Order: sequence, then C-alpha cells, then structure tokens
Amino acid sequence: MAKAARKSEAAPAARREPVESKFPDLDRLIHEKTRLAIVSALAVNASVTFNEMKAILKTTDGNVSVHTRKLEDAGYLACKKSFEGRMPKTEYSLTAAGRRALEKYLQHMEAVIKATRGEQ
Repeated sequence: MAKAARKSEAAPAARREPVESKFPDLDRLIHEKTRLAIVSALAVNASVTFNEMKAILKTTDGNVSVHTRKLEDAGYLACKKSFEGRMPKTEYSLTAAGRRALEKYLQHMEAVIKATRGEQ
C-alpha cells in the first residue's frame, strides 16, 4: 500500500475563529422548534387560545401543554384560564420578557446569517 501524501510544509492557512464562538449562546429555550413557533405565534397575536395553538402547531394537547409550560416557567408567556359557559378556556400571551427574549434570539440568528455569508 502506498503511504498517504503529506501535506505541503508551507505556512498554514490563517485560522478563522468558528462562527459559533463569535456569538453568545443561543437561547435554547426558544431555539427548540415548537417553542419558537409558539413564541412567534404570540408575537403577532395579542393572545392565542389552547385550541388555536394546537391548530397552529399541528400537534397534540400534550405537546402544547409541555412546551407552553416551559415557556411560562421561564416567564416568557402568560397563561390565563377562564370559562366560557361551562367550557374551560386557556389563553396564552407573550410577556415583555418573552418579547425581549425573542428579539434577542432573532438578532442572534441575523448575526449568524451575516457571519455565514461573510457580511459585516
């Protein structure tokens, strides 16, 4: 078997810092696709009911419950429970902290996109 050719002994190419190390960590809470969809839906609607959220996400009751609870625990969304007649009604809305977190996340993603494209 022939030996693998050695790389040229010329000066190494300039090393570039990995894109991921140029930016602070992503907000993993929002970065998960279902939670990002929830926060995005709430960013453009004053409030969304549980059933509306389920339809928007095209997912199960359990998924909506788990992901909205995580966002609520983080203070990113508010949950209001009431009754319409005898039927329970759950409504979600984005808090000021949730709006700030989404804005920070979007700025971060825009910076990553610019860096990936070599833009300043």
